Amino acid sequence: PGLIKIRLKFLNDTEEVAMARPEDTVGVLKSKCFPGQESQMKLIYRGQLLQDQAQTLRSLHITDNCVIHCHRSRGATAATPTLPDPIPAVPTAPGLPLGGGTLMVPTVMVVLALGWYFRINYRQLFTAPATVSLIGVTVLVTFLAFGVYGQ
Repeated sequence: PGLIKIRLKFLNDTEEVAMARPEDTVGVLKSKCFPGQESQMKLIYRGQLLQDQAQTLRSLHITDNCVIHCHRSRGATAATPTLPDPIPAVPTAPGLPLGGGTLMVPTVMVVLALGWYFRINYRQLFTAPATVSLIGVTVLVTFLAFGVYGQ
C-alpha cells in the first residue's frame, strides 16, 4: 500500500530492487539501502546527482519502476564493497610519467653495452675472470629478458 519499486543500478551492471514510499527522502532511501555507507553512496536519477538529502522521491518525480544509478565514492570504509574499485595496472611515482620498473631493463642493457664497449676498447684492463663474469652476466640478462618479454 503506497510503496513504489525502485531499481538501483550499479556501475558493474548489477541491479537491486528497493521498496520505498513516495514521501521518503533521499537520505531515508540511502539509509534503507546502504546502512552505514550513506556518505559514500552517490545516487543519480535522470543524469542529476541527488545531493539534497531532504528532498522527497515524489518531488523528484521518482515513480514505480524508476531506475536510480548508484556509485560508491572512493572514501569508502572497510565494509563489503558495493562496487569494485578500479585497480591501476602499473603504480607510478608522483611526478614521473613512467614507473621505475619500466626503466630497469633499458638501464641494465645500457650498463652491459658500456661494459662490452670498455672490454673491447680497453682490453688490457680486463682480466680473464672479469671477462668471464661479463659473459655470464650478459647471458643471464639475455635469458631473463627473453623469459619476461618472450611470453
